[in-house]
Amino acid sequence: MQNTRPHQTEQADQLLTQAQAAQWLGMSSAWFEQNRFRGTGLPYIKIGRSVRYSRLAIQEWLLAQTVGAGI
Repeated sequence: MQNTRPHQTEQADQLLTQAQAAQWLGMSSAWFEQNRFRGTGLPYIKIGRSVRYSRLAIQEWLLAQTVGAGI
């Protein structure tokens, strides 16, 4: 089965730096650092000393953070 939207898949699997992820979410870099230290927040990938965030994992994390209307 062929993927009909290859560009969207490539973008979803893109690895972001902490600064890129922070800018995309409108959060501070310090928020990311504090949550990594606490073991909370977004899942991340360590490559050597570098930290990267999967765009797909961020999108999934955002969906999990969605709060209902309290019906």
